[in-house]
Amino acid sequence: ECAVIGVADALKGDVPLGVIVLKAGVDRPHEEIVAELIQMVRTQIGPVASFKATVIVKRLPKTRSGKVLRGTMKRIADGVEYRMPATIDEPAILEEIAQALAALGYPPAQP
Repeated sequence: ECAVIGVADALKGDVPLGVIVLKAGVDRPHEEIVAELIQMVRTQIGPVASFKATVIVKRLPKTRSGKVLRGTMKRIADGVEYRMPATIDEPAILEEIAQALAALGYPPAQP
């Protein structure tokens, strides 16, 4: 399962950031999976996609009806204040996402 969000970039405006959930039982190193995924996107779509960052998480934030909260993840990555969506299925997931994004350097430090 995955989601791709656009995160703010000073040079390009927005750049894609992949947020992926691995299937149970996957025991390959995460770095290897991320590198393979980025290379696959560059090969199939091309460098114009500018896909260079991916984070692996345990689960994606969703509404009770199963829609992925891409907008909320984007706001977390951009360091913009967000409201907890009333329809979120599991609120604790947003903190997990914030921690995973922080490991990649999101949100970036403000000058």
